[in-house]
Amino acid sequence: MIRICLLLIGGVALTAGEPGVKAQFMGGTLAGVSAKSSARLDLTSAEALAFRCGQTELRIPFQKIDRLEYGQNVSRRYVAAVLISPVLLLSKSRKHFVTIEYLDGEGRQQALVFRVEKGDIRWVLASLEARTGRRIDYQDDEARKGSK
Repeated sequence: MIRICLLLIGGVALTAGEPGVKAQFMGGTLAGVSAKSSARLDLTSAEALAFRCGQTELRIPFQKIDRLEYGQNVSRRYVAAVLISPVLLLSKSRKHFVTIEYLDGEGRQQALVFRVEKGDIRWVLASLEARTGRRIDYQDDEARKGSK
């Protein structure tokens, strides 16, 4: 029993040691990374955003980021309502997406789209605005309300 507890605590300590937030790479112009891959976004550096996905690591200097966009995909919980309770039809599922447009080393425009968890989205948006000096473009009023 003690071994199991120590293994669990060790596992939590290892994941807590990684900087940044968990994200899902949804797509973009980055070659060699498949869509819907697990990734980490590290915004703790003052100079560059670090993106890690498997063996791929990309650093984007904050001054090269020229556009930031935030949007949501809002949907009803139909499956959960059918399987669990009709009351769940009253709730909504929200997925949070951040698009980062930047200039690469050769001066070409690039774009990355990430899905970020609900608990991390405010921190990610605030950090991106502070580090880049750019304002977040919201896809619609629902996204603007959802980020507050």
